[in-house]
Amino acid sequence: MPVTLSQQIQQFYDASSGLWEKVWGEHMHHGYYGSQGQERKPRRQAQIDLIEELLRWAQVQKPQQILDVGCGIGGSSLYLAQKYTAQVTGITLSPVQANRATLRAQAAELQAQTEFQVADALHTPFADATFDLVWSLESGEHMPDKTQFLQECCRVLKPGGLLLVATWCHRPLPPSLRWSEQRLLQDIYRVYYLPYVISLPDYAEIAQTLPLTELQVADWSEAVAPFWQDVIASALNPQVIWGILNAGLPTLQGALALRLMSRGYRQGLIRYGVLQGIKGAKENA
Repeated sequence: MPVTLSQQIQQFYDASSGLWEKVWGEHMHHGYYGSQGQERKPRRQAQIDLIEELLRWAQVQKPQQILDVGCGIGGSSLYLAQKYTAQVTGITLSPVQANRATLRAQAAELQAQTEFQVADALHTPFADATFDLVWSLESGEHMPDKTQFLQECCRVLKPGGLLLVATWCHRPLPPSLRWSEQRLLQDIYRVYYLPYVISLPDYAEIAQTLPLTELQVADWSEAVAPFWQDVIASALNPQVIWGILNAGLPTLQGALALRLMSRGYRQGLIRYGVLQGIKGAKENA
């Protein structure tokens, strides 16, 4: 039987998450290096700073029921659970990630505040109006239907709840993507199992069709672009190289593709978009 995209994503993260946890730690996302990308700092601190900067930008108050869409091994989930003394549910396609996140929650004595499930972000198992913060940190790029993704995030939000998304994008159109840009995107899609990415204005256009108010978007590409050079440097450790070689072909391809992402940022093709909105009251929803 042909392998579906969801299965490919699952297998990719099942195979690679253990290695990247050793290399990167619990946070498997970009870092924040100041608004112009000029601040020098350790990569892990930059990753924590990205979380804090997103919370500051969105003026997050004290959410008590949080959904982390694409939770990885629980880095953001545990951070948010501890920061806000909140109940956090994380979903991922990878059973390996969900199990590891559960173990990490137990080690941090946060198991009573957290739950990790294997679930499809396009068809979540939650009732309407369950969460007061839906947090998606670099999972939108994996979604095969961006409209359904945002609709589902909005569905499970309580009235007055906040949607906060950070995701990989391509540059705005027009002008149309050149052939060389399309080829680079296809190479990135192939190694990271992405169906496609869209521009930040495209995300804003989708969000405007949803019962969201106070919509805001911002391009943080300059702030996060130095991350890829830090990751490339960390992957040059002989022990890491040996781990990559032993993790299998998808992990090896992902490691080799680090330079593709770095090149995409340098060329202005890859963009890092952030979006926030408040769900309207029931009568408007």
